[in-house]
Amino acid sequence: IDKEILKSRKASIDIYRGVAIVLVVLFHFDHLLSIGFIGVDFFFVISGYLITSLILKELNLTGNFSFKNFYERRARRILPVLIFVMLVSIPFAWKYLLPSSMVDYAKSLLYSLGFTSNFYYSFDTPFRPFLHTWSLSILVQFYVFFPIFLLFIFKYLKDYIFSIFIFLFLISIFFSFTNFDKNNFYTLSKLWLFLAGSI
Repeated sequence: IDKEILKSRKASIDIYRGVAIVLVVLFHFDHLLSIGFIGVDFFFVISGYLITSLILKELNLTGNFSFKNFYERRARRILPVLIFVMLVSIPFAWKYLLPSSMVDYAKSLLYSLGFTSNFYYSFDTPFRPFLHTWSLSILVQFYVFFPIFLLFIFKYLKDYIFSIFIFLFLISIFFSFTNFDKNNFYTLSKLWLFLAGSI
């Protein structure tokens, strides 16, 4: 029965992911769907749910958490595709970009590889070849820091996990509606979406 429930849950999550991707594609396809950007928000919520479930399940079953296995699985899913896209783009950039644009292109590669492009880009940035990696950067930042944070509160503040999630959720909501991040690319402004999934 448990296997059937897990299989059904995985299928449901895959459907939600598919909807999120379709929304984003429609938004970027000449803004065919003006609210399609919420597909990224959906994806963050799903990620919050999945990562929190995975970590808490392992902690409850074993009392410990393997950071090595967790980070290795994330790296295997993200790095090959990201590096492939970058490598494919290099010949086109070399052929078609002006020398002045190559500097920005090189910076965008480095920030994307360092998963910090959400701090590099803004809505005012004129040349943004890897702008789409801003959301990937936020996702990876969540993957890096959230397991450490969750392990800490599980060990020392286990009875207050839900309350802490609610508190951080409200703080992040506050920051997302202030001028702290007018470009809305910073992790703190998006944290509430992950926490919505966690809660």
